[in-house]
Amino acid sequence: MLRAISLSVDGRLRDVSLGVCGGECVAILGPNGAGKSTLLRALAGLLRAAGSVCWMGTALERIPYIERGRRLAWLGQESAAEFAFPVRDVVAQGRFAHGDDNQRIDEVMAALDISHIANRSITELSGGERRRVFLARALATGAPIQLWDEPTSSLDVRHALEVYALARNLANSGDSCVLVSLHDIRAAYRFDRVIVLDQGKLIVDGSPHDVLTAPLIRQVFLVEARFLTSLVPELPGIV
Repeated sequence: MLRAISLSVDGRLRDVSLGVCGGECVAILGPNGAGKSTLLRALAGLLRAAGSVCWMGTALERIPYIERGRRLAWLGQESAAEFAFPVRDVVAQGRFAHGDDNQRIDEVMAALDISHIANRSITELSGGERRRVFLARALATGAPIQLWDEPTSSLDVRHALEVYALARNLANSGDSCVLVSLHDIRAAYRFDRVIVLDQGKLIVDGSPHDVLTAPLIRQVFLVEARFLTSLVPELPGIV
């Protein structure tokens, strides 16, 4: 569904190749400056890049802009709001390429727990509330390719867990692929695959249980990790 070959961006990303299929939920990990945001922006067509990017079998440069809005949703790292639009109007922007769809808008607002602030100005909200509004806008698109750059920044524990569940459920539908950049290594175990970047290079790509080893974490994050399987039966803990 989404494929990149030898993707490079001005030294910030170097010769990265990957493919993501429908039904996959993929986490992108790496230290600050590793190239996570650069990779997502290049995949979204927001940065000029060497190499090739294909969405759903079509080269990115051959996809008209209005069609790009139907195929891909982008959630950037920043949640700044410059105009005092009501929350519901911001979420409704996600339906621009499709036409209005009140039911879809209501559904995603309920899923992100923002229905009760539908009429408030987005400029009045907290950082976490704004984050959920912009994520709702991305979900409202119904786009089969979802790229989210640190979607849980500014979120409390409950809402962060709900975002991970939304990503998982979206991928489970089989029609969508979701790529999410993270800083929380423990959260990566909720995903099908983990891509680890460091200094603009793809270091490893695979199942979180296979690739997130203590040596890898030491090499990339310069942290000593100890895995405790007794904390949560389903997921290993890292301390």
